[in-house]
Amino acid sequence: MPAGQQPQAREPDGGADSNHRQPSPPHTPALPSEVVPAYPPPESEDDESWVWTQIKAEARRDADAEPALASFLYATVLSHPSLPRSLSFHLANKLCSSTLLSTLLYDLFLASLTAHPSLRAAVVADLLAARARDPACVGFSHCLLNYKGFLAIQAHRVAHVLWAQNRRPLALALQSRVADVFAVDIHPAAVVGKAILLDHATGVVIGETAVVGDNVSILHHVTLGGTGKAVGDRHPKIGDGVLIGAGATILGNVMIGAGAKIGAGSVVLIDVPARSTAVGNPARLLGGRKGEADKDEDMPGESMDHTSFIRQWSDYTI
Repeated sequence: MPAGQQPQAREPDGGADSNHRQPSPPHTPALPSEVVPAYPPPESEDDESWVWTQIKAEARRDADAEPALASFLYATVLSHPSLPRSLSFHLANKLCSSTLLSTLLYDLFLASLTAHPSLRAAVVADLLAARARDPACVGFSHCLLNYKGFLAIQAHRVAHVLWAQNRRPLALALQSRVADVFAVDIHPAAVVGKAILLDHATGVVIGETAVVGDNVSILHHVTLGGTGKAVGDRHPKIGDGVLIGAGATILGNVMIGAGAKIGAGSVVLIDVPARSTAVGNPARLLGGRKGEADKDEDMPGESMDHTSFIRQWSDYTI
């Protein structure tokens, strides 16, 4: 096969008849519980296997319901034996260019996912996070195939591995492709945890020395940036369970404590204590009432509660 030429996806079994199938009804019925158990999943030692089973079942259902997607779903999901291979194939085809071949990218992504079990665990955690936190996420396959925030994070994790291996030109090239394709710009040196949701994701920028903890949710047009031309450790540190609203800007080497909430459109230049809320431009800190943080067990990054701080904002009027 000539270099750079993509193999043609084979039609699913019975694909020749798919052109004669009847269109699906407007609302495809949910899969039966024996095929896809209700979310959240049962306790299992192998979440990756469980999630992959759900993805394949959803893809089969959608291929049957929508013949126009049958070839795409077969090539991207149903023809692959595992989640890492499916994800690697999908990312490679999304991010390839005329000079950065999909075959090279596929090998690169698959090698990283195979060599680093923590990357695979993070993929599964991100899928579970999107399914649990985003009411618009109708299934795991929907996130895997269509959520550019999810895909950008997975590509970043591979770029981060390359950066740590001192393969920095390739890591930066991958960062550039992710920015071009997904409009998400994450420096490959940035440290990103697991169970991350980049909701909508357009315009997210995360700088070189930024650190993002686990169970963090970040909406579109969020910047974790520096304050100028200073070098060294100069970007924000985001604790576990933080929620950052749309259009928020956090600048400098500041700490956003675990369970904190950054309101949409806020500009944060100071540390934000754990379980506090920062809103406004410049941001104003709103601490919880005494004992309230202890009673509220839900972390904002998981609950996606954007507005509960309003009751503490005494001068809020409409």
